Amino acid sequence: MPKIWDSVLLLPKLARLASRVPKNPHHAWENYWAGITRTGKDGEVLWDAAAESERLSYLAPIKEHFDPALPVVDVGCGNGTYTRWLATLFPQVLGVDVSASAVRRAQAEAEAEGIRDVEFAAMDAVGDGAGNLLRERLGGSANVFLRGVLHVLKPEEQARLAANLHTVVGEQGRVFLAETNFQGNRFEYVGHLGATRHGIPHPLRRAIEGLPMPGHFGQPELTGVFPDSEWQLLADGPAVIEAVPMKQGSVTEQIPGYFAVLQAN
Repeated sequence: MPKIWDSVLLLPKLARLASRVPKNPHHAWENYWAGITRTGKDGEVLWDAAAESERLSYLAPIKEHFDPALPVVDVGCGNGTYTRWLATLFPQVLGVDVSASAVRRAQAEAEAEGIRDVEFAAMDAVGDGAGNLLRERLGGSANVFLRGVLHVLKPEEQARLAANLHTVVGEQGRVFLAETNFQGNRFEYVGHLGATRHGIPHPLRRAIEGLPMPGHFGQPELTGVFPDSEWQLLADGPAVIEAVPMKQGSVTEQIPGYFAVLQAN
């Protein structure tokens, strides 16, 4: 009963915050990133924990399946945390994001860290022709890194993104994706991240009131978005997506997730 009562009391607060989200998702992402002042583990961006443990969990499948001679594109790069990490592994890395403010921040953070072998561009990877534009910019096939993007897209947007990625990877490239896959309702999810009837942690609050409502993405969703007729699944399994600390001081929040590696047929 206490959990049900917590949900009842939390409902109006969540509804009030969610009502502020711009209807146009492009505007939502631009407004969100334009208002960010701090990133990283102690910052305002929910998913930007920059956790070494999460990066290390991705390292083996990426090294096994990515051709190191190909460029890598980080789709939905945000402030470029994972783009900068990929630049330590591959000679040519491009981060793209629908938000120009995110791209400017990513460029500034790369420069501040002295990372030169990385590029960023404002681009809607879901848009018509985005796959061809990326292929032209990168000079052919590329590997794709995708973290925490699909679960915030509508099904039709997921399908368009997958079609564009099919063009990008061509015959040689591969897609690595990692997504949150929390198997509970919205109240359970925000509760998992520290929301109670008494308050909502700031990074979570910013996401709720500024961004499209997230879903989850696991093996059943993968089958629908990346059908066997178009894609071959090379590897998949559980993952842990780490969010910034919200309940336990310096301890990052652990969100159940899913990873997969695919190649185009």
